[in-house]
Amino acid sequence: MKQLSLFLLCLWSTLTFALTEPDRPGTISGTVFDKILAQPLPYVTVVVKDLQGNTVTGGVTNDEGYFQIKEIPEGKSQVSITYIGYKTYQTQIEIKRGQRTLEMGRILLEEDVAALDEVVVTAERTTIEQKLDRKVITVGKDLTTSGPTASDIMNNLPSVNVDQQSGELSMRGNQNVRVMVDGKLTNVPVAQLLKQIPSTSIKQIELITNPSAKYNPEGMSGIINIILHKNVNIGFNGNANVALTYENQPKFNSSIDMNYRNGKFNLYGNWGHNTSKNENYGNIRRPEDTSEQFFNFLDDSQSNLFKVGLDFYLNDKNTLSFFTNQNLFEGSTLGNVNILFYEMPSQNLQQLFDNESDNQSSQYNFDYKLLFAKEGHNIELEADYNTFGSDELANFQFNGASFIDDYTDFVATERDRLTVNLDYVNPLSASAKLEAGLQARLFQTDIDYRSTGQTFNSNGDLVDTPDTKFEYARDIYSAYATYGKEWEKFSVQIGARVERVEVKADTNSIRAFTNNYVQVYPSAFVTYTPSEQNQYQLSYSRRVDRPGLNQVNPIREWATPLISSFGNTQLLPQFTNSIETNYTRNLKKGSITAGVFFRSIEDEINRALFIDRTDLNKVILSYDNFSSTSAYGFEISSNYRPAKWWNFNFSFDLYQQTQKGISERVDSPSSNPTVADIVSETIEVDNLAYNARMINNFKVSEKLTLSAFGFYRGKNRTLQFDIDPMYFVNIGARYSLWDGQGTFSINYNDIFDTMQFAFEGNRPYAQIGAFNWESNTVNVSLAYRFGGGKYRAKSRKRRDDNEKSGSGGIF
Repeated sequence: MKQLSLFLLCLWSTLTFALTEPDRPGTISGTVFDKILAQPLPYVTVVVKDLQGNTVTGGVTNDEGYFQIKEIPEGKSQVSITYIGYKTYQTQIEIKRGQRTLEMGRILLEEDVAALDEVVVTAERTTIEQKLDRKVITVGKDLTTSGPTASDIMNNLPSVNVDQQSGELSMRGNQNVRVMVDGKLTNVPVAQLLKQIPSTSIKQIELITNPSAKYNPEGMSGIINIILHKNVNIGFNGNANVALTYENQPKFNSSIDMNYRNGKFNLYGNWGHNTSKNENYGNIRRPEDTSEQFFNFLDDSQSNLFKVGLDFYLNDKNTLSFFTNQNLFEGSTLGNVNILFYEMPSQNLQQLFDNESDNQSSQYNFDYKLLFAKEGHNIELEADYNTFGSDELANFQFNGASFIDDYTDFVATERDRLTVNLDYVNPLSASAKLEAGLQARLFQTDIDYRSTGQTFNSNGDLVDTPDTKFEYARDIYSAYATYGKEWEKFSVQIGARVERVEVKADTNSIRAFTNNYVQVYPSAFVTYTPSEQNQYQLSYSRRVDRPGLNQVNPIREWATPLISSFGNTQLLPQFTNSIETNYTRNLKKGSITAGVFFRSIEDEINRALFIDRTDLNKVILSYDNFSSTSAYGFEISSNYRPAKWWNFNFSFDLYQQTQKGISERVDSPSSNPTVADIVSETIEVDNLAYNARMINNFKVSEKLTLSAFGFYRGKNRTLQFDIDPMYFVNIGARYSLWDGQGTFSINYNDIFDTMQFAFEGNRPYAQIGAFNWESNTVNVSLAYRFGGGKYRAKSRKRRDDNEKSGSGGIF
């Protein structure tokens, strides 16, 4: 009896607890796909409502189309999944005992064709997002107002600077950065390419300062990836842009891109044109011999960039893609260099030169992607082939006290690059993913040099300049694997890449240099997100900077009467270990990201400056490897909207770097120094530099927006010079036309005409100088979008590749 009573008491207690158990929330998850393309859809809105239609909770899908929503109350609810241009998906769910975690699986959204003709998606303002291994700048209407091309808006980006003389980019004070467009390489010179991309065609810019093992390991500073707006919309769509910029010379830019999609085919093409004239001038004064050099240059160039592509969606699992880029370029430079010796006018010298060049670059890209049954499980094969051909003719004329006769240089360049990638992605679970791949990169270049001039041989005799043929090949075979895992508040990604590199260089058919090596490049990323407002990140990677072609080419890169630049075929790669940490704070009206980085560099590549043995008043610039060095820095960036009519972006970066180089000087008590008086020294320069940027946007009305952008670059030190601070202010206005399908912009740049490159140095001679360019410009542009549809880009992987850039800061 006692046992029966005890049993009944336990049963009653259990039933009472079950009936009075408090509600426990549940969780739902799933992945959203395009029904036709079988591609995951990022940033899709998922809303959970009660049966009365009141919103309970919600979220958005990630880059892979996956979502997970927690804290859903017990009972029945409505789930609504919406995305612009698609029909809304709705279903009913129920959270109950024994079924508190619901996996909704693969959710297919179907296009709403009627809605496509009514929707145009354009970012209103620029935002900055810190992701696992990159900083993503979504380019809004504000940033595009600052200039007509990609080159014009690069100075607006955190950590990025543009050399206004050469057009070369640098990130965190280092020019060792690779620029890609939609994750693809091109043989078109970067400065030329950026001027061909209209700013209105840019959707996002990725700053990958510490790339993972999936990416090629080149580039100490990292990668800048420009992502363009893409059309894969139903029917016929496109947009056109024209722009004119003027100060002393006109600069015209135009582009048009179109696509037609019907069923399983998407055909697209675009054309970009740039006609530009630019004046540059400057001077360098040497107090010791009371001489002064005056430089005047006029660059005149035209380029056309064509792209045609086809996507073929075989079925839900298989996609074939092909595209080709063709770039045609013609350019000329007229130069006048006057060297005045104020105390000895008989030594005055003038050099006139006329440089003409034309080149053609071709790119052919094939891609095949296979999707497996499991969501996110795929394999992709890509082959990319680039060719580049260039012919250059340079005439040099001399007046005054010159012992060199007039001469002409001829340089012909042929370059080929083949890249083949095989990539595999396997989501091991909802929170874990494995990625692996193989890659082969085969690079070959041939340069032929001829001259009608004369030069000094090793005995000091004047002889005819010999012809030079330089052949350079670099083959790289690599494999990588990365593993990522996510928890509720933590995410981790680890990986490694192994490379086999084979390098050879021949000068006049004589093997001048070989270098074969195997290297492993590990990487690791840890992200901690304690709440929606806070995110912390720590990352590490090992990288390599292989010498660029200009740095190993023994044929002269450029020359003036007193300075010449040559490469060094014996250069070795430099290796970098990079660590950085970032913190992101999401605010109610914006966000702020701050971070620090440290780089340890082995076998640093830097400038070497030598006295010309044939003329002790002349200097030869080249490159060499040096011992280990380091660099570190701090960055902060934010975007904020204080009011509905005002928003701004602000960024500040500070970095320290130690540069090492070789410098020679003439140390002689007599007025007639000899080669024996040349002293060589290894120099080391510590440079602490900073940059600040701020762009303000003021919304006057629904159609009119005003902008003001300010930039300040602090004092810099290089191996040769101390460089003065630089700053400028730009203002602009943007007006929407034709019911939002058109945009008219006008910008006034460097309104106070303050930009110039001013410097002072003591190596190898005391020098003071400055260079100026057309910065005080007015730009007007007009853009028009035609056809209907929303933006929905086809998912393609993005890769990187990098080699050290050529010369910079040459005077």
